Amino acid sequence: MGSMQLTTTTRQVQTLSPRLQRAVQLLQMSSLDFAQMVREKIDENPFLEEEEDSDTAPPAAAETASDTESYPEGEAGDDRDIWLSERGPGKQQSDDEHASAIDLAASRTTLAMHLHGQLNLMALGERDLCLARAIIESLDDDGYLRIALDEVIDRRQLSPAPQPAELMIALRLVQSLEPAGIAARSVGECLALQCPRIADSGTRALALRIVEDHLEALAARDVAGLAKALRQPAARVQEAIAAVRRLNPRPGWSVGNARIDYIVPDVTVRRVRGRWCAQLNPAVVPRVRLNRVYAELFQRHRRSGHEPLVDHLQEARWTVRNIEQRFATILDVAQAIIRKQELFLEYGAMAMKPLVLREIADEIGVHESTVSRVTNNKYMATPLGVFELKHFFSRPMISASGKACSATAIRELIGDIIAGESPAQPLSDGDITRQLAAQGLLVARRTVTKYRQLLRIEPVARRRRCA
Repeated sequence: MGSMQLTTTTRQVQTLSPRLQRAVQLLQMSSLDFAQMVREKIDENPFLEEEEDSDTAPPAAAETASDTESYPEGEAGDDRDIWLSERGPGKQQSDDEHASAIDLAASRTTLAMHLHGQLNLMALGERDLCLARAIIESLDDDGYLRIALDEVIDRRQLSPAPQPAELMIALRLVQSLEPAGIAARSVGECLALQCPRIADSGTRALALRIVEDHLEALAARDVAGLAKALRQPAARVQEAIAAVRRLNPRPGWSVGNARIDYIVPDVTVRRVRGRWCAQLNPAVVPRVRLNRVYAELFQRHRRSGHEPLVDHLQEARWTVRNIEQRFATILDVAQAIIRKQELFLEYGAMAMKPLVLREIADEIGVHESTVSRVTNNKYMATPLGVFELKHFFSRPMISASGKACSATAIRELIGDIIAGESPAQPLSDGDITRQLAAQGLLVARRTVTKYRQLLRIEPVARRRRCA
């Protein structure tokens, strides 16, 4: 018969406090997301303020004040002096005076707005206008109609329900709008809608046949196959293909382009007195400080029932410290990367050394996971371009001589080999593998294929050009 007993064991378990977990999350954020988070903190926390563009920032006196410190009531008369000492001549400007260039910029015209504006100039009945507008609202960013035509509009919205012929008329109406090729249901239809723009009638007719019946051969650039199928000279087919390639397969991009997110580097690298040095980009470092006035007034008049303000004050102090710690860690990681990859800065990607996260973690004295978070969505501006910090890490690949070579360098070498190939006789992935082996680099063919795809280089059949 089994017996029941109580035992006591002791063990150590590593756990993260909620505040430390939050700090880890903030470290992983991109600078854009982090700046937005800081802006939200400033808006909701009365003890945080954005620093003015001044050479001398007032000290955060409340940082050293005790949360339980009290003052005699006679000192309350100093509150006015404290308040006025922080008010400069330009502190009460109107909102208009603080408007930024972004606030004053014109709003972006979307593709739907552009098309609706053209419909407004047409004499259409209410039913036709409703169908055309429904089709416009169903287009994607590329300008395509990706859903079935009979699913564009809820049949309950119109009485009687729209017939297929009515929907087709509405579709042709939208397709007649600018830009040409809009509201197509396939790439072939999009290009066919733009073929009337080709000036030469013979080239126009041949291009239309190609996009309607031989789109796969066009994508493969099979000039010989197209010439045989169309029974046309190769020169004529080449002219038609060139005309088709001048068309726009994504007409929606020409109007109301999606907002372009420019990369703002977190760190900039430049040579100073013969050495490569990293420095933080001031544009991504939030200029935030503890509001000394509010903090000191709160300390003077703190009473029971002010727990929410106590939490705000503690949160404000933690936010300021976290900003300093975040960017100090980013700078430490960036400087360690530079020390490891000086040859890359000197000679380019071919000189990239193998590098793993643990090497940087050991050098700056942090955990490997911290380096992983720091390198996520952080960018470094170098004389060779702007790179994500993760770009400088690549696993080692052993050459025939036993020396380690970085995967980044091999990928760059593959790009150089393809760039020097003959257009009439491009190299297959197997050919590239053999060339690498001849240079002492033992790389599998599937690895060459993967690196070629990462370089966005087409396979050999699509790179072949006729002489």
